[in-house]
Amino acid sequence: MVHSHRRARVAIAALLAGAAASTAATAAARTTPPTAPSTAGTATAGTAVGSATAYADPMTNFVPDQGAKPVDCKPKDGPLKAAWVYIGPINDGGWTQAHDVGRQEVQAALGDQVVTTYKENVPEGPQVAQVLEDLIKDGNTLIFGTSFGFQDAFIDVAAKHPNVCFDFATGYKTAANVGQFYGRGEDTDYLTGMAAGAATKAGKVGYVAPFPIPEVIRGINSYALGVQATHPGATLQVVWTNTWFDPAKERAAAESLIAAGVDVVASGQDSPASGEAAKAKGLPWTGYDSDQSANFPDIWLTATNYHWGAYETARAKAVLDGTWVPGNYYGGIADGFARLAPFGKLVSADTQAKILAKQAELSAKPGSHLTGPIKDQSGKERVPAGQQISFEDLMSMNYFVEGVIGEIPSS
Repeated sequence: MVHSHRRARVAIAALLAGAAASTAATAAARTTPPTAPSTAGTATAGTAVGSATAYADPMTNFVPDQGAKPVDCKPKDGPLKAAWVYIGPINDGGWTQAHDVGRQEVQAALGDQVVTTYKENVPEGPQVAQVLEDLIKDGNTLIFGTSFGFQDAFIDVAAKHPNVCFDFATGYKTAANVGQFYGRGEDTDYLTGMAAGAATKAGKVGYVAPFPIPEVIRGINSYALGVQATHPGATLQVVWTNTWFDPAKERAAAESLIAAGVDVVASGQDSPASGEAAKAKGLPWTGYDSDQSANFPDIWLTATNYHWGAYETARAKAVLDGTWVPGNYYGGIADGFARLAPFGKLVSADTQAKILAKQAELSAKPGSHLTGPIKDQSGKERVPAGQQISFEDLMSMNYFVEGVIGEIPSS
């Protein structure tokens, strides 16, 4: 089953289906002492983008399941043991590394009240259940999942361990002791697209995409609309890799887009490999999941990032307080969960000002960039004039908007 990084908060996400296999690797578990939280996401040039500390309590956007009761998953004695299960390595330069920054933030915030552990490179499939059982055997009573393909195993194992709390990023299923969390990446994808649109001279932007599922598709569409906002008539060409983390495939996909004539490269993948392809040609690049401004200073524009640690710290505190309940969290710009990475030097002051103005709008009214009229590639109207796309349609999006070049293969 495809693992979908970028979630859905309601059960309609049952539409997120597909087939994919992850490269198997040996899972490694480590227990770490407190470390300082990352400062990634702090703006450059004086712009207030993505501060890790200047936002509201993420739990203001948490919606408990109807009739949910607190789950007692606090240890009888000693510190809380909390574990994270990762699809990739913690040094992937993207998705998994960002999640591990969140884990470190939990450790730093709670100090000796918590001991954190992670297992990396866990392949989707039967092995997930055994990894979870091993973590529970080791005394972990709060476990975070970070890959959609882990979801069924989390649900099954949770049913066998009612006194263990599970929080899952990117899925849609909840249970008496399973919660879900993710963020409005489509809003910051639009803002990132604005930076790309301002950077392209040819009006041709390329996008390296993982899997054709709704959360990826709505991110691509939002990005395309952002590109068109700053460069009317520009196109966004999509190449699918059918993997979340495979640097060689990601770079090859980016190189194929460059060969096709794009002069700005965008990534929706777990690694910065597409940035390496862009760097080789001196082309502007937008990333995903992590701040790569220091590693690609000459080509960096910006990226969608998520503040995982804010939510995860709140949930760990809830376990310690005896108030943990299952439910759904869909964070946005307003509470700092979905945020922009720093702007690169290629983003002009004028473009920054436009992006920050739109960021303020999306903070006040999430998803408002997806207000009609919006047509698909065939010219069919998908969102009527003056109407904002519904949450249900957002979660099940299965079409490309006008200006996107490429096809959506069937799952």
